[in-house]
Amino acid sequence: MSSQSNTLQTNLNKSNVKNDLLSGLTVALALVPEAVAFAFVAGVAPLVGLYAAAIVGFITAAMGGRPGMISGATGALAVVMVTLVMDHGVEYLFATVILMGIIQITAGFLRLGKFIRIVPYPVMLGFVNGLAIVIFLAQLGQFKIPNAEGALVWMQGSQLWIMLGLVALTMAIIHFLPKITTAVPSSLAAIVVVTLITVFFDLDARTVVDFVATMTGDLNASIAGGLPDFSIPMVPFNLETLIIIAPYAFILASIGLIESLLTLRLIDEMTETHGQGNKECVAQGTANIVTGFFGGMGGCAMIGQSMININSGGRGRLSGITAAVALMLFILFGASLIEQIPLAALVGVMFMVVIGTFEWSSLRIIKKIPKHDAFIIVLVSGVTVFTDLAIAVFVGVVVAALVFAWDHAKHISTKSYSDANGWKVYELYGPLFFGSASNFAELFDPKNDPDDVVVEFLHSRVADHSGLEAIDALAERYERAGKRLHIRHLSRECHTLLKKAGDIVEVNYIEDPSYQIASDKLD
Repeated sequence: MSSQSNTLQTNLNKSNVKNDLLSGLTVALALVPEAVAFAFVAGVAPLVGLYAAAIVGFITAAMGGRPGMISGATGALAVVMVTLVMDHGVEYLFATVILMGIIQITAGFLRLGKFIRIVPYPVMLGFVNGLAIVIFLAQLGQFKIPNAEGALVWMQGSQLWIMLGLVALTMAIIHFLPKITTAVPSSLAAIVVVTLITVFFDLDARTVVDFVATMTGDLNASIAGGLPDFSIPMVPFNLETLIIIAPYAFILASIGLIESLLTLRLIDEMTETHGQGNKECVAQGTANIVTGFFGGMGGCAMIGQSMININSGGRGRLSGITAAVALMLFILFGASLIEQIPLAALVGVMFMVVIGTFEWSSLRIIKKIPKHDAFIIVLVSGVTVFTDLAIAVFVGVVVAALVFAWDHAKHISTKSYSDANGWKVYELYGPLFFGSASNFAELFDPKNDPDDVVVEFLHSRVADHSGLEAIDALAERYERAGKRLHIRHLSRECHTLLKKAGDIVEVNYIEDPSYQIASDKLD
């Protein structure tokens, strides 16, 4: 029995290694045009994006908190970097990326990664759907070619039909090949087959090298290069430089961590495993520090490439490491071959990523879920498309929090009765916080109440300073009416808040009975 178990484990390990290697190679092929495009968006040379994809991808795969997740240069970061590069130059970008990495490592050590848990599920759905739309729209740019004046125009005629045909063939192979065999990742097989067809039949199809030439404006452009050199960013080491780069570094660090942690959470759900958010923060920070010293533009998790990896069978660290190493080998030795891959094959792969990423179930449930959740899904999707991921998530969380506060503000209520002493007791139900403070004040009648009134907090708790102020205001109302307010059964957290408040709250206390009450300590 033991022998059979060991044999099975060996076979599984071999299968995992093969899947990781092949899926990593597939990801590396898809990384090339993405890295070049994002470098162009940031206003830097193609190799700056390619180096970032290789270095960030390798380090995060080796030491990150989410095996199987792919990291590299991303558009969300590139759109922030372009202003810095235009105003101050690429050396300031490298310095900013280093500071960005330091901030991310600090976030990891402070265990801030856990706060990604506060992102509600509707925000996650909106994030995923919006990102799928962004990936789709980004691929449409591949259907444009430069005209005689150098402006990009839509393809027409036979070139457009060839492009569409090759995209459709790529998607068909990816969809149907797994039904026949899973020995080779379908995305890799599709890229190889479409490339061979394009070369064998000498089809008029745009290739990776054509894309690089269009992005750089250089007909002789190439992705070929050497190993990146270590260099300290050539910027003045003074307060003025820090003032310039610090705002960009904080924004980039925030965007990078949000995108990475949300992608980590998405892969967790897809694979039914659990990644380590704080470990990923440290890995992302380390990767960005290193890439800053080696001439890279920095990066974070890439949801598109991560989906390619997961769908191709990549689950372990080896898949990400393979993608990074293969990308560097392409730069060093295989540029001439990689440059011949038709863009249609890569577009087809990304279209399948879009189909797999978009939460189609959200369209079916949109009329069945609460209206505010449906609104949040649509809102976050739209903001993701028209601005960026970080703003979209922030807006979604804020709106969800306000909706939550509004709903719970209406949940506060009381049940009143007179005790043996003739005192009126108000049993309070629901949380007392900024949203419910106004409703709380309306629950009491100091004018007609007896001289002694008890507020029973056994079924309630004070959540914030607004709650303290509401208690203080209520006490003043009873004091002006010549009556006394007593508070009973506050939780330990509420006692702590009231003690910290000092003179803010002036009320009389009734000692709690000696029996134990349930703790409302939150995790």
